[in-house]
Amino acid sequence: MTTRQRFATRACATASTWFAVALVSAVLTGCVHHTTEGVPGLPSSSDASKDRGTASDESETARRGRVRLELASAYFGRGQMTTALDEVKRSIAADPTVAAAYNLRGLIYGSLGDSRLAEESFRRALQLDPRDTDTMQNFGWYLCQQSRFAEAENLFAQTLKSPRYQDTPRTLLTQGVCQARSGKLDDAERTLVRAYGLDVSNPAIAVNLSEVLYRKGELERARFYIRRVNSSADLISAQTLWLAVRIESKMGNRNAVADLSDQLRNRFPQSTEANSLAEGRFDE
Repeated sequence: MTTRQRFATRACATASTWFAVALVSAVLTGCVHHTTEGVPGLPSSSDASKDRGTASDESETARRGRVRLELASAYFGRGQMTTALDEVKRSIAADPTVAAAYNLRGLIYGSLGDSRLAEESFRRALQLDPRDTDTMQNFGWYLCQQSRFAEAENLFAQTLKSPRYQDTPRTLLTQGVCQARSGKLDDAERTLVRAYGLDVSNPAIAVNLSEVLYRKGELERARFYIRRVNSSADLISAQTLWLAVRIESKMGNRNAVADLSDQLRNRFPQSTEANSLAEGRFDE
């Protein structure tokens, strides 16, 4: 069975994706989505010569593997990596033909810092389903974290070209972050502008685009995007306030710096960003 017939496991970029001085620290794990697209082992709905499939047609082996994989995804989403790994091992033992199980195994081993097993898992997932865009996306980000930028770029390009892919903004965000991480700020800007045009409500895209523009000295534009994020009480964080502080500081707007700094100190007094503010490390 393919990943599409099982369920797709994917890492999602969240609003805690931020840039450091020369590197980018992006959190793509900790948020796993899975969607069922038909029950494994059932006849295709397009096959008119067969009865309509129901859950009772699912084989016991497929059911055990699916249930274990769903459990593994849930534990992964909660950051319980050891338990998630136990469950994904049980899923693979029950049914070793599911690409999504190896994709999730790669994410888990990547989170645990086991590079060899992470890469092995992603490659096995693509052997089982060479067109699986979720694995391409996740493997691409993994390679980016290993500074294998050309390989990562190739996988992002394959993902975006796939006719079965339905989450272009997510991959563009990941690709843009990776391009910035490799020092290609112009490419990163173009990619993130495209992502923003497709999903203007995604705060992670706005924040990363603002950070890229700040690094390029495009301060007015950087301010525009971070202000949109900070205008929503639900989206404000220590990271978004700190980026806004640094932008206003570069622009010489003392009143704005004072106001934003007060917000950062009052709302997030124990944060790393409040520490950086106290120490005057505006250019870190």
